[in-house]
Amino acid sequence: MTKEKPVGVRGPYAKSAQRAREIIEAATIVFATHGYRGGSLRDIARQLNLSLTGIVHHFGTKYELLEAVLEQADRTVGTGFEAFGFEEDCAERGVAQATLGRVRSNLERPELLRLLAILAAESSAPEHPAHDWFVDRYRSKKESLAEAFAFDRAQGRIGAERDPRLLSTMLTGTWDGIQLQWLIDPTTDMEEAMRAFFEWAVPEALSPEK
Repeated sequence: MTKEKPVGVRGPYAKSAQRAREIIEAATIVFATHGYRGGSLRDIARQLNLSLTGIVHHFGTKYELLEAVLEQADRTVGTGFEAFGFEEDCAERGVAQATLGRVRSNLERPELLRLLAILAAESSAPEHPAHDWFVDRYRSKKESLAEAFAFDRAQGRIGAERDPRLLSTMLTGTWDGIQLQWLIDPTTDMEEAMRAFFEWAVPEALSPEK
């Protein structure tokens, strides 16, 4: 009996999903360049030669589109366990090695790092539409890193006296700060700076993998 080939998604559903991805990509460029307040739906529509109605059809409001853009960016370059492969890498090699690997891969995605840096700064104002999203993001990010450091401690990768929550807070602040310096001045060696942080804070984490 001949096996039938699985049929992929076709027709209007596939086209609709593709268009949504294109809108998110265009919005990422606009928001990374102008911020949320400075970038408009009309700017995004012009990027795609699309009507404003076409944007609203996929994303009912500007904030819904912003949220989709943020979620996509954070999944791609984020440091929480929701980021692609980061949880597994932390468990397998430890937070230090996983972080340095993520730093290297993120060097190829400056537009996403710039987007998150600009919107994080904007959203420090409590009335900003993305304020709560970033509050939740940083809480989740620090919690997931604290869990990963605790696992490293249990595995003997870092000293028993180390405080996972303190390390998580320090790493989050250092990582964001060095990324921002690199975005402003690309001659900054982000990987070297992050390695220096681990050599100072938890040198044993850079020992041969355990």
